[in-house]
Amino acid sequence: MKFPGSVLVSLALFLSETTAALCLSAAYRAAGDPTWHWLTLFFALLPCALVQLSLVFIHRDVTRDRPLVLLLHLLQLGPLVRCVEAFYIYFNAGRIEDPYVSITKKWQVPKDGYSEEIEKEVGQAERKLCTHTSAFGRASVIQAFLGSAPQLTLQLYICITRQEITAARSIFMILSLLSIVYGALRCNILAMKIKYDDYEVRVKPAAYLCIFLWRSFEIATRVTVLVLFSSVLRIWIFPVVMLNFFGFYFFPWILFWLSKSPFPENIEKEFSRVGTTIVLCLLTFLYAGINMFCWSAVQVNINDPDLISKSQNWYQMTVFYILRFIENAFLLLMWYLHKTDIYMYVCTPSLFLRLLLSYCTAIFFMLVFYQFCHPCKKLFSSTITDALLSCCKFLFIRKSPKSTVLRGKAVVKSENTDETQSSSKTIDSQKGNLHQSASSNA
Repeated sequence: MKFPGSVLVSLALFLSETTAALCLSAAYRAAGDPTWHWLTLFFALLPCALVQLSLVFIHRDVTRDRPLVLLLHLLQLGPLVRCVEAFYIYFNAGRIEDPYVSITKKWQVPKDGYSEEIEKEVGQAERKLCTHTSAFGRASVIQAFLGSAPQLTLQLYICITRQEITAARSIFMILSLLSIVYGALRCNILAMKIKYDDYEVRVKPAAYLCIFLWRSFEIATRVTVLVLFSSVLRIWIFPVVMLNFFGFYFFPWILFWLSKSPFPENIEKEFSRVGTTIVLCLLTFLYAGINMFCWSAVQVNINDPDLISKSQNWYQMTVFYILRFIENAFLLLMWYLHKTDIYMYVCTPSLFLRLLLSYCTAIFFMLVFYQFCHPCKKLFSSTITDALLSCCKFLFIRKSPKSTVLRGKAVVKSENTDETQSSSKTIDSQKGNLHQSASSNA
């Protein structure tokens, strides 16, 4: 049984970030800044409530007789209780024999073209611990992109407008960035486990390092670009954010509407149609929040019973990064053209180039991960570099219609000449056969 280290990391980030947010909110209130006080408090309490709801939903505490646990969740102590339960299960797993043991079958990732099926006994304690780990992973994603990401954007905006970086605010921003990067890392791990459910996935330290660097550069650059643009064009940031958010929010629903599939009703047996709709809306809301700041490795598919697409769509990822790079460059250009006096002592051309280079660095580490460090790279039908090159050729090196028509005419003409030559050869051969037969008869 694996040590539940991810549970401990999730709890540490959750408690430290929430505590820092409450202290900073109190400092804003004492300094006489009610706007920053309420916004900081809102972005601290909203993810806390959503984390409690997700833990209650995954563990199905509403249908079980556990009033004390529900009360602790109402007091925002749910993650602490769940962590204690997880470690209690881990340290008492070998002392009590499980009354029920199931056998699971997993395939090894092919090595030298050979794959072996492995049978493993899974006890009840290990299943409970796996449920706790999965619940904390999903809670970390909610905490990261519905709380930490807006919080980091807000605090960086305050630092730029005030032209002041305090120690408390810098520590809080570092914790928020770590929380977002960890949530994005959990998204990658969740995507691998869902897409390759039949295989035993083991992530190596090099893969963790590549994901960490990839997500760190990507998220830090995105947040900085949004803050710089909003500091000079405050009104125009709202259309940019709304267009991004609602575009990603309605994208899974548009695909579902175009597929003309029936409405999913097997998410949870106890849910009505209204409850299922609410769950799907919350899921797409989280999906849009993730894509606002970085690429979500998990793609929502409402048609699938698991609600997650299991196919590896390289072209969708390539189009996302190309469009996001263009968007970041455009926002930076608008910031550069409309910069105010607060950037008087900043080398703006250097900052412009550094941010674009930082995003290119994130793409570089992403390519390294999928090309060399992905634990299931041997199961790919094609590599990401091949898909990237083919997508770029399709987008930027498209032939004109006139040349295509001329080429088609040339092909038809060559085919006609080939057919004419072959038919003439056939007639000549037939004539030769007739001449030979006539001479033999004579």
